[in-house]
Amino acid sequence: MADSEYRVEIDGARVLTPRLLLRPWEDDDAAGALSVYGADEVTRWLAPAMSRTPDADAMRELLGCWRANCEELEAPAGRWAVARRDTGELVGGAALLPLPPYGVDLEVGWQLAPTAWGLGYASEAGHAVAHYAFEAGVDEIFAVVRPRNERGAATARRVGMEWVGETEKYYDLRLQVYRLRKAEFPPAPAPRPAG
Repeated sequence: MADSEYRVEIDGARVLTPRLLLRPWEDDDAAGALSVYGADEVTRWLAPAMSRTPDADAMRELLGCWRANCEELEAPAGRWAVARRDTGELVGGAALLPLPPYGVDLEVGWQLAPTAWGLGYASEAGHAVAHYAFEAGVDEIFAVVRPRNERGAATARRVGMEWVGETEKYYDLRLQVYRLRKAEFPPAPAPRPAG
């Protein structure tokens, strides 16, 4: 990851990186969110926890549920819309949520619209959420990835996570588990001197 991608700024519920703004979801995000959660190539890796959202009305309803759920979560858990800072275009979603069945471990997740794949946004968003969690005092976070989801596994490694094994503990599925500890998290580099 380039040094510039490490810079993260936290502004309340908003998290900013050089290229991205992670912010709370809004009703007006339904069309953009549908480009992510209505895409089979994205949601195939989320089932059974989440299936493909069929239309904008269903997406708007789901966003309302997510916002209500975020109000009940203990900080720093939450869900964010991921938008490009330069255009405001919604390109994905990110989350930091308690892992079932016990809710003790926190899972970082990221999903991008297929049109935004390959640009480094997923690892930038994942790194931003990790930074947010560690700033809030969390000691470790996890990502769980389906064994054939090579793209998700590669992103977890780019975020700085290391593979710790496979388990059926979460979601009643065999999943690869990646972990990142605060002590192992790459610090933000010092600002470069001007001139």
